[in-house]
Amino acid sequence: MFAALLCQVLLATAAFAIPTSKARFVQRAARRATGFAHQSQPNTLSDGTAQTNLITNTSHVAYSPNWAGAVLVADTATYTSVTGSFVVPTPSEPSGGSGTYSASAWVGIDGDTCQTAILQTGVDFTVSDSDVSYDAWYEWFPDFAHDFSGISFAAGDTVTVTVTATSTTGGTATITNESNGQTVSNTFSDQPALCETNAEWIVEDFDSGGSLVPFANFGTVTFTGASATTNSGSTVGPAGASVFDIEQNNQVITDVSTTDNSVTISYVG
Repeated sequence: MFAALLCQVLLATAAFAIPTSKARFVQRAARRATGFAHQSQPNTLSDGTAQTNLITNTSHVAYSPNWAGAVLVADTATYTSVTGSFVVPTPSEPSGGSGTYSASAWVGIDGDTCQTAILQTGVDFTVSDSDVSYDAWYEWFPDFAHDFSGISFAAGDTVTVTVTATSTTGGTATITNESNGQTVSNTFSDQPALCETNAEWIVEDFDSGGSLVPFANFGTVTFTGASATTNSGSTVGPAGASVFDIEQNNQVITDVSTTDNSVTISYVG
C-alpha cells in the first residue's frame, strides 16, 4: 500500500515538472554552429525498466528521460530563494559517441508541481568534437532564457548559482564564478506569478525539435551549500527531497544522492 501511494506521489510530482528554456539554444545557434534549438518539455517518468540496474544512496527515486536532481515540494507558498555551488565539469562524449553533446546545471523556484512560472538560472556545458564551451543563463518561464555576458568559466572553477523571489512577480538571478571573481545578476519585475511551492537543483538533458539532445558525459556535479530559504526566513536543505534519475534507452545513466546540504548528480552511462 505504501509503495503504491509513493508511486502516485512521485508520478504526480514528475508529471508537472517543466524544464528550462524554450529558446536558449536558438539564441546560441545564431552565434555558434553547435547550438541546439531548445524546447521546454515536462519532466515525465520513465517506465522504470532499468531501475534494478542502479545502485543508489537515495531510498526513493523516480526515473525521467531528461531530469536528474532533487526537488523540494510544499503544499503552499514556501520557497523564496534557492542556492548552491558546484565545480564546473569537463563534459565529454559518451563512450562510442561523436558530435555535439550538452547538459545544463541549474537551480530554480517552481516548475514541478507549479506549472505557471519558474525562476531559474544555471550554466550549460557543451562538447563538440572535443571543443568545450560554457554559457551562463537566466530565465523566468514562460519567457525564454537569456544569456549572461561578462562572465566566463573554465573547468574546475567553482560557481555559485542563486535565484531569489522578492515577490511572486519579481526577483533576481545571480551567478558568481568564485574562482575568477566575476558576478552577473539580472533583476526581474512584472512577471507571471510564482507559486513558490518548489525548490530544485537539477542537471538536465533538454529537448530540441521533439527529441532530447545528445546528453554529455558531465562526470559529477555536486551542488554544495545547497539550501532553500522559506517565507518564514528559515533555511532548509535538500535532504528528503524528491529525487529524479535520468533513464534513457532502458538504461539509468545518472545517480543522484542528497545530504542535508548537498545534491550529487553523477553520469554513470
